[in-house]
Amino acid sequence: SMAWSGDSGFYYTRYPHPGERPDADLHFYEQLYFHKLGSADSADAYVLGKDFPRIAEIFVTRSANGRHLLATVANGDGGEFAHYVAGPSGTWTQVTRFADHATRAALGMDGFLYLVSLQDAPRGRVLRVPLEHPALAQAEVVLEQDTSSIQDIVPTATQLYVSEVAGGPSGLRAVDLRTRRQTRVPLSPISSVLDVKRDTGNAVEYLATSYTEPATWYRYDPASGAARRTALFITSPADFSDVEVVRAFATSHDGTRVPVNVMRRKGTKLDGRNPTILSGYGGYGLSETPAFSARRRVWLDQGGVYVVANLRGGGEYGEEWHRAGNLTRKQNVFDDFVACAEWLIAQGYTSPSRLAIEGGSNGGLLMGAALTQHPELFRAVVSYVGVYDMLRSELFPNGAFNATEYGTVKDAEQFRALYAYSPYHRVVDGSRYPAVLLRTGEHDGRVDPSNSRKMAARLQAATSSGLPVLLWTSPSAGHGFGTPLDERIAEQTDVFAFLFDQLGVTYRPVGAGRPVP
Repeated sequence: SMAWSGDSGFYYTRYPHPGERPDADLHFYEQLYFHKLGSADSADAYVLGKDFPRIAEIFVTRSANGRHLLATVANGDGGEFAHYVAGPSGTWTQVTRFADHATRAALGMDGFLYLVSLQDAPRGRVLRVPLEHPALAQAEVVLEQDTSSIQDIVPTATQLYVSEVAGGPSGLRAVDLRTRRQTRVPLSPISSVLDVKRDTGNAVEYLATSYTEPATWYRYDPASGAARRTALFITSPADFSDVEVVRAFATSHDGTRVPVNVMRRKGTKLDGRNPTILSGYGGYGLSETPAFSARRRVWLDQGGVYVVANLRGGGEYGEEWHRAGNLTRKQNVFDDFVACAEWLIAQGYTSPSRLAIEGGSNGGLLMGAALTQHPELFRAVVSYVGVYDMLRSELFPNGAFNATEYGTVKDAEQFRALYAYSPYHRVVDGSRYPAVLLRTGEHDGRVDPSNSRKMAARLQAATSSGLPVLLWTSPSAGHGFGTPLDERIAEQTDVFAFLFDQLGVTYRPVGAGRPVP
């Protein structure tokens, strides 16, 4: 990341150069430097980072008036953050430590630093400290914890905009910083706010989407209380007016209610015969919020149902929800997912012979755990760039970043938990596994492609079902990024062909958004 410092130069982050650290550490120990315009980069001044953890990552931003800088330090991918600020003098002051459980931070326009704190508030409350003397011990509470989990904050001159999530769908509040009066910004039902940007005065523009509506930028002005659609929007290539979203709850093994979002065409019969795709993620405190995909129109037009589960391990209900599904509690995520599959069958949406599951990355781990623990529940599995060998994953260059989420084999209790669910180690010879399509990228630096290759080989050797276990490696892609458009189209064609074949769907050509008789 980088941030300008007036007209004289800019701050930027970089990894160590050869010779500064051992070769094994050249992709770790990210540091913050300052570059003065007109000077050689060899003269750049070190600022922060040499004493940070090996897996720390730094993000730097500048205040609207240019007087202050904020450096947010992430301790890997487990959700721990520290914050530093600098004023006109250039001196950096640490405001929070990892142990303080402060996540988001934003430089205000009123001389304050705003923080989202999870300390004794797992869904988050908002604090502020004066930038001239940013002592966390003297922080003022701006907004107490509510029933929703705070995702981000954007301060304007007299308003604080708070985007939040409640089980999956988003909310957006405007808080008057003088009176603390709160106003709900109007949003579509079961939708999500992807981004909020400060506009002129106290107005903001926010990017919103839903399962049936593409991303659109809206402008909200607290003076009028109205939100209007701007000219910045994506037009859907398909009509979704005949699609409805049903939000319900499955009950997991321990009684936890797990949200289920069902996309179906209006009038869908609950006769157990609908080809259904169930997807999930459940990790890193990331929330599976409503998102639009024109791809789903293809599935819906063939009589399909598409379902997104909000599993523990995510952030849909705050940090408690996240911690209920990370480290030694990861099995809860898999149990939640299985409960959602069983709920779909019990409600008459589908049956095991017509149920497929789909996920990627951490969601690929979920696919591996689901198919090895409950192969009888699913007919087909599509898994993208997944991690399957949980005992060796931290040995790869990027694996260390995941230890704060999954745990480490160096800890006895965490090792036992990892080994208990590691998909590669749970494959049993002679089991009747569902049809499986594993996809990976040759240049995936986040999850090494060997995970997919060895998992495919192990399943091919073990399964007795006679159903295919397929592996596809993109020669040009990484962790789902950098894939050319033509390859993405070919990929989805392969996925749908695989699912149509396995779930017994006879493809019908589509015209004007509807199947042609």
